[in-house]
Amino acid sequence: MIALRPDLVVGEQSPVGPALAERLAEQGIATLFPPTRSLGEIIAMLHLFGQRFAAADGAERITRRIEGQVARVTRWAADRPRRRVVMVFDAQPLFVAGHGSYADELLRLAGGDNPVREGGLWPTIDVERLLALDPDVIIDASMAPSADGRSKLPASPGFEHLRAVREGQVRRLHSDAALRPGPRVGDGLVDLAKLIHGAAPP
Repeated sequence: MIALRPDLVVGEQSPVGPALAERLAEQGIATLFPPTRSLGEIIAMLHLFGQRFAAADGAERITRRIEGQVARVTRWAADRPRRRVVMVFDAQPLFVAGHGSYADELLRLAGGDNPVREGGLWPTIDVERLLALDPDVIIDASMAPSADGRSKLPASPGFEHLRAVREGQVRRLHSDAALRPGPRVGDGLVDLAKLIHGAAPP
């Protein structure tokens, strides 16, 4: 990266972010790693990019579309029963969306209640813990389907005992829009609402 001599390096904040920014700063390279831990921060990031790159009008259009999608989904979901939803990113180890994470916020907006309340933003739990949480819906966000395009999670050790598996409520996320904090976050929220409730918002 340093050899490319960029004028600016843009990225999302992560555990390696501060060290990377410091290393690049030592080489005289500017960085822009805005926080993206919530929907509000994602919208602020888009506006920041619009200002920084002389694309404020485009950023305004995108953020208005996101805000419209959020309003539409939350109104629709408010008239539907809330469901206990666990979002799984990997089965070995069992890596899930935790309380206070960006994914947790999207689940709540889409009409789901995330029962994972302990362990931080992105905890690793065991199958016994997942059994105790007893979610109504499990969203497979691993983006690694089986050969027939279905979720691999029901075949994972211990998953056969889960009520959501027995009732066919393991639903695979087909797009990464809900996983990447960026301009498609509104599309990702619509995707999650459809998976949680089994129907798409109008």
